[in-house]
Amino acid sequence: MFVMPLAHRQNHNGHARDLSRAFDRLFDDTVERVFQASASAPEAASRMPALDLRETAQHYSVQVDLPGIAKEDVKVTIDGKRIAIEAAARSETPAAECERQLVRERSASAFARRFTLPIEVDEAASQAKMENGVLSLTLVKKVKPASQLAIA
Repeated sequence: MFVMPLAHRQNHNGHARDLSRAFDRLFDDTVERVFQASASAPEAASRMPALDLRETAQHYSVQVDLPGIAKEDVKVTIDGKRIAIEAAARSETPAAECERQLVRERSASAFARRFTLPIEVDEAASQAKMENGVLSLTLVKKVKPASQLAIA
């Protein structure tokens, strides 16, 4: 972290204070993101995959990059408006009997992404498919039946 000297003049004190607060939020947010990512999967390097989200009148379309992950290792959880996508890959390549492993950096990786949508999702009508390392979700919006209020 660095220290930035701020001149405190009587008429510009508010601007200096706002700038100082902006820097504090920037560093707090960055540190928080780093520690949250490492806390979500302490046994593996956890990464946040790239995500595209589009909306139509009937559904949301989500594409998530999950390179090197088999579809059996992907878990999608729908809880009303909340969507969670988790995946883990383990590369277990044993060394041959006449070999000795010197470096192993590709043993495991984990992906996690969570987001909240504005409208609840109908889990039964939604679909997921995995093709060429890209998870595609079609999340159908839950239609609420119109209700009529009785007038007393």
